[in-house]
Amino acid sequence: MNPPTPAIVTQAGARRFPRWALLLLCCAYVLPGFIGRDAWKSADMASLGYMAELANGSSHWLMPTLMGTPAQNPATLPYWLGAWAIGLTPAWASADFMVRIPFGMLLALAMVATWYGTYYLARNPAAQPVAFAFGGEALPADYSRAMADGGLLAFIACLGLAQLSHETTPALAQLGFTALLFFAMGALPYRQFGPLVAAASALMGLSLSGAPSIALLLGFGSAALHYVDRHTELSGTINVQRTVRESIVITVVTLMAATLSFGLDLLRWKIELPKAVWSDWQGHFELLVWFTWPAWPLALWTVWRWRHQLFNQSISRHIALPLLFVCTCLGATLTTKSPDRSLLLALPAMAALAAFALPTLKRQVAALIDWFTLLFFSGCAFIIWVVWIAMQTGVPAQPAANVARLAPGFEASFSPIAFACACAASFAWAWLVKWRAGRHQAAIWKSLVLPAGGAALSWLLVTTLWMPLLNYAQSYNTLVHRTAAQISGPGCIETLGLGQGQIAAFQFYGKLQLIPMQPQPSCPWLLAEPQSDFSPLPDIDLAAWTLKSLIQHPGIEGESVMLFLKKSD
Repeated sequence: MNPPTPAIVTQAGARRFPRWALLLLCCAYVLPGFIGRDAWKSADMASLGYMAELANGSSHWLMPTLMGTPAQNPATLPYWLGAWAIGLTPAWASADFMVRIPFGMLLALAMVATWYGTYYLARNPAAQPVAFAFGGEALPADYSRAMADGGLLAFIACLGLAQLSHETTPALAQLGFTALLFFAMGALPYRQFGPLVAAASALMGLSLSGAPSIALLLGFGSAALHYVDRHTELSGTINVQRTVRESIVITVVTLMAATLSFGLDLLRWKIELPKAVWSDWQGHFELLVWFTWPAWPLALWTVWRWRHQLFNQSISRHIALPLLFVCTCLGATLTTKSPDRSLLLALPAMAALAAFALPTLKRQVAALIDWFTLLFFSGCAFIIWVVWIAMQTGVPAQPAANVARLAPGFEASFSPIAFACACAASFAWAWLVKWRAGRHQAAIWKSLVLPAGGAALSWLLVTTLWMPLLNYAQSYNTLVHRTAAQISGPGCIETLGLGQGQIAAFQFYGKLQLIPMQPQPSCPWLLAEPQSDFSPLPDIDLAAWTLKSLIQHPGIEGESVMLFLKKSD
C-alpha cells in the first residue's frame, strides 16, 4: 500500500502565476548582464578569445586554441556558437555583443526546461496532492502548472545563478543542456519522440560543452532510473516494452556521446579528491550554502517530507530524478577545480526539489522566508542605490571614498536609460512586497515570489546603476588601452606569463598581434607578467630587452603587465 502524499493543495492554491508577470520576470533576469558591458575577467574574456580565433581562422574547429594553447577545460560547441555569432555580426553591432545572443538563449532554454521538467514531474500520480473526501482538491493539470511556476521561481532565486549564467563560457552551455536532459527525463513517461530527441541533443551538447563525464553519469543514471520505473502506476504493464526500449536508446546515445568525446579528446581525467583539511571542506560548505540559497533548505525539506514515497516499493520519479541530478553535480563539485561551475548544473533539479516543498510548508515557515527575503533584498537594493548616488554626487562621503579607493581613476557617468530601468525595477519590487503582504494570496508558489523577485531586482540594479563601475573594474579594457597607448608602430608582440584572459583582451580589444616569446627576440615588443615583487621573470633576457614601463590595472589588484622594448643590435 502506498503511503499518502504529504501534499495538501486546494484548487485555489493551484492558481497559475500570471504569464505576463512570469515572462517579464524572466526577461528582467536574462537581459541585464548580456547588454551594455565588456567581456569580464577572466573566463568570460578567455572564452571570447577562443571564439575570435575560430572566427578568424587562426584555430582548428575540432580543437579550439588561443595563441596555440588549448583550453584548460576543453570544449567545442560553446566556442562554435560564439564564432558563428561573430561571423554574423552586422556593421552596427559589436562582436562581443553578438556572442552573447546564443548564450542568452541558452539561459532562456534552462529556464524553459526547468519549468517543463518540474511540470511533468508534478504530473506523476505519486506527486499529486491528497484527494479530499468531498472534492475541492487541486486538479492535476492546474497543480502541475503551479508547481512548475514554483520551480522556475526557485531557479531564478538561487544566488549563485546570476553571474555565471550571464558569462559566455562553456559553463552556461552545460547548464542549458543539463536542464534540457532534466526536462527530457521528466517528460518521457508522457511523450515519446520529443523527449528522446531532447535527451539525445542534451547528452551530445553536454559532452561537446566540456562535461562528458557529467553526461556519462547522468545518461546512464537516467536510463537506469527510467528502466526501474517501468512498472509504476503511470506506465502500466502495457507500456513496459516501450520504457525498456527508451532506456536502451538513452544508453546507446550516452555511449555515442562518450565515443565522440573520446575522439575529440574531450574526455579526460579531471577528478581531484578533496583534501582532508577543514579549510577545504569549509569552503565547499560555504559555497553550497550561499550559491544554492534559497533552494537547498527547501530541497532538504522535500526529501524529508516525501521520504516514505521515495523508498516505497515503486520509484517516486518526482523525487528520485532530481536527486540523481543533484547528487551527481554535488559529487562533481567536490572533485573538480571549478566547484562553482559544477554546482551550477545542480540548480535546475534542486529548484524542482524546492518546488515540491511548497505544498508541505507550514504558514510560520513561509512567513519566515518572506520576512528574511524582504529584509535581505531590500537592504541590497538600498546599498546599491546609496553607492550609485555617492558615485554621482559624492554624498554620502564614505561610499564615494570607498569607490575611489577600490577603483582609482574611475569617473562616473549618468545613463537615463539605466536610471529609468532601475527606477522601474524598484517600484515593481515595492508593488510585489505590497502584493505579498495581502492575506488573500493562497497560491502555493507565493513563498518564492519575493526570493525570485529580489534576486532579479538586485541583479538588474547592479547591471544598470553599477555597470560603468563593473566594466572599469572587471574588464581588461583599461589595462589594454593603457598598454596600447605606449606601443608605437606596427609589429608583433611577444608574450610571457600572460593569462588566457589577458591574451584574449589584448588580441580582441587591443587588436595586437601576439606570439609566444622566442629564444631569440623576433618582435620589437615584449609583454610579460611581473613577479609578485614586480620584478621581471627570470626567463627574460635583460641583455636583449629594455623595460619601458610597468602598467597596472587601476581596478584589479595584482593585474599588471611589464612592457619591454627590444634593444638595438
